[in-house]
Amino acid sequence: MAILIQFLIGLVFGLGLMLSGMSNPAKVLNFLDVGGIAAGTWDPSLAFVMAGAVAVTFIGFRRVLKRAHPFFADRFHVPTRRDIDSKIIVGPAIFGIGWGLAGFCPGPALTALGFGSAAAFIFVAAMGAGMLLARFAARLPSEARVLPPADPLET
Repeated sequence: MAILIQFLIGLVFGLGLMLSGMSNPAKVLNFLDVGGIAAGTWDPSLAFVMAGAVAVTFIGFRRVLKRAHPFFADRFHVPTRRDIDSKIIVGPAIFGIGWGLAGFCPGPALTALGFGSAAAFIFVAAMGAGMLLARFAARLPSEARVLPPADPLET
């Protein structure tokens, strides 16, 4: 039963992406093209989709975290670390660069696979390769990593 409910939640998410047009990389790239304001090609609709998502998440998290435990687990898995390290900087930077270049982020890319988009297949393959590379890099000894963990005392 839990897997069916989780599938339905993912289905609603995917439908929301399709209805809002966020599975279309051109729409996302038009939002990121702030220079297109003068040319009239800038599309602010992604900001409204994000604002709606942030509002729902803000309300949802406040309500859900008041529960003793989640519906499908024994406990909540909430991050406890509050420090900023290289992973916190590099990960979102890579995400943003990929999003800006391709117009896809993971959710919409997976949704766009259903349309048979060659660009979505290429993006998802590259995303999978990047995930494998990140797992491999995380297993390397810290001396062999390209970006060593940040030391908050070094300033």
